[in-house]
Amino acid sequence: MSAMIEIRDATKIYETSRGTTVSLDHVSLDVEEGEFITLVGPSGCGKSTMLNLIAGLLSPTSGDVVVHGSPVKGPSPDRGVIFQQYALFPWLTAKQNVEFGLRLQNLPKEERSRRADHYLELVGLQDFGHALPKELSGGMKQRCAIARAYAVNPSLLLMDEPFGALDALTRVQMQDELLHTWERDRRTIVFITHDVDEAVYLASRVVVMSPRPGRISEIIDVPLPYPRNEELRLSPEFAEIRARVWRGVHHRD
Repeated sequence: MSAMIEIRDATKIYETSRGTTVSLDHVSLDVEEGEFITLVGPSGCGKSTMLNLIAGLLSPTSGDVVVHGSPVKGPSPDRGVIFQQYALFPWLTAKQNVEFGLRLQNLPKEERSRRADHYLELVGLQDFGHALPKELSGGMKQRCAIARAYAVNPSLLLMDEPFGALDALTRVQMQDELLHTWERDRRTIVFITHDVDEAVYLASRVVVMSPRPGRISEIIDVPLPYPRNEELRLSPEFAEIRARVWRGVHHRD
């Protein structure tokens, strides 16, 4: 059976006024349906480029990116993208933000409302549907962005440092809430982070990327059971995997 995501020998080269920059260099990766994958590596190693190739926001200079057996030709509702910046419409309520993509799908009003309510409840915002983004905390805004991405029913979620701007406590809470949601429906997730602890805590596999030109230097399995909790974060098993990922990112023996 083929993987949900197949990246085959993908290279991405940018031509700029300063010359040629190789962002990704002959990268190959398979992601199975229902997996939670994290991408880690130094700044400029091509993590976001890889995510954008999967999303269809960029095209490879050479090589292939295939999702659900079809070459990626551009963005698709099947691929929800969540960035660090929440990108909520400030003039719309939380519920209206979640309904936005459903309007583009021309769903009936009743179905839009039902689905928005469902996903707001899923991320714990059922009491804040009528709040404007300025009335929400950073964590609540990000949960709203996640609900909006989920509402259009994508089979794949692509997340580019979605918790990077949050304080440490909120970040840990969001990690737990994301895992709780993922455990309920097992959508495939590809998640970029600079935080090694976050990468290990969330993922079933951690993809470690090398400095530019971006290559995959190592793929590390995380054979820790779900659901995950604070006790697991403090376990020797977690520390061992974390140390291995840290050495991979920082090239320390």
